[in-house]
Amino acid sequence: MAYYRRLGEVPGKRHTQLRDPEGALYREELMGEEGFSSDSSLLYHRGVPSALVATEVWELPDQTRTPNHPLAPRHLRLHALETGPDAVTGRRLVLGNNDVRIAYVVTGTDASPLYRNAIGDECVFVEAGSGVVETVFGAVAYRAGDYVVVPRATTHRWLPAEPSRLYAIEANSHVAPPKRYLSRYGQLLEHAPYCERDLHGPAEPLLAEGRDVEVLVKHRTSAGVVGTRMVYDTHPFDVVGWDGCLYPYTFNIDDYMPITGKVHQPPPVHQVFEGHNFVVCNFLPRKVDYHPLAIPVPYYHSNVDSDEVMFYVAGDYEARKGSGIGLGSVSLHPGGHAHGPQPAAIEASLGAEAFEESAVMVDTFAPLELGEAALPVEDPDYPFSWAGRRL
Repeated sequence: MAYYRRLGEVPGKRHTQLRDPEGALYREELMGEEGFSSDSSLLYHRGVPSALVATEVWELPDQTRTPNHPLAPRHLRLHALETGPDAVTGRRLVLGNNDVRIAYVVTGTDASPLYRNAIGDECVFVEAGSGVVETVFGAVAYRAGDYVVVPRATTHRWLPAEPSRLYAIEANSHVAPPKRYLSRYGQLLEHAPYCERDLHGPAEPLLAEGRDVEVLVKHRTSAGVVGTRMVYDTHPFDVVGWDGCLYPYTFNIDDYMPITGKVHQPPPVHQVFEGHNFVVCNFLPRKVDYHPLAIPVPYYHSNVDSDEVMFYVAGDYEARKGSGIGLGSVSLHPGGHAHGPQPAAIEASLGAEAFEESAVMVDTFAPLELGEAALPVEDPDYPFSWAGRRL
């Protein structure tokens, strides 16, 4: 996130000496994006952050993907999925392509292992639950409705205070606010639906200690997404201070200000984040279109350049009434197929002044494939719900 923060001890000038009370030198680590030509932060470690003592294969959960063929819209009931026990090793792949993967997990209260995603940023939506994510930058608390944004290669772990439902959007790129909401220097502009006050990062360093500390690392090879178990001489959370513009943060959907209009507004007005070849939007409780002849539910539309994934979080989603979709559902509407409201929902919406619904949408600009978790929870009747019959 491109605004400056400073926590703990840092020297007056970059790349100069910082010593502990006994005179030992802290080790400086520059963590930066895009070959150190974009956002970065400087972290000051008690130990040596590269002091590796062991490395071995970590067998990831099943990453198998099946093409959406024959082409069809899909309805997946995630609340019927068995997952767990923790927020990292319990994730199951729902949908994915070479730009982004969507996974789902229901945790208990067990802490996850220390984890680092070296492929891309993670944007994890908290459907339910609360707890803390401890990171090398410090801890961030999470609650229902939060997006937890963790930059690529940030060592962290999840500590749920209660069972949590997590919808993990794992990018192969960075995740950031839409460019049209940012000034040329990175400030969120007046027409943006949220601002920097709504973003919550760590408040203080963690200063953990330990030896022979295990970190699970997700990374890429020519064979695709793989995992490695790395053991470090000292604890990664030994940072006494840091400063910069790169760090984890949370943003809650209650702080998003929906943009509305006289007639139905297109999906980009609901956008909250973007990554390479995908965007994240949220549809929230809001006043709806106020033209006297407005049709509040969406018009039928063809995503000629993208696949659309909708995760239904709360409320009563007007356009999907009669489709079988409910809370915890995911719909996939692929490019090459026109989709929109159930026919009866159009007339039923006329005269509505507000919608009470919450959903998280991911639009991808490359086709999505079905993960192993999608197949056992698919509703086979959904593709035919608009017609009310099948051949």
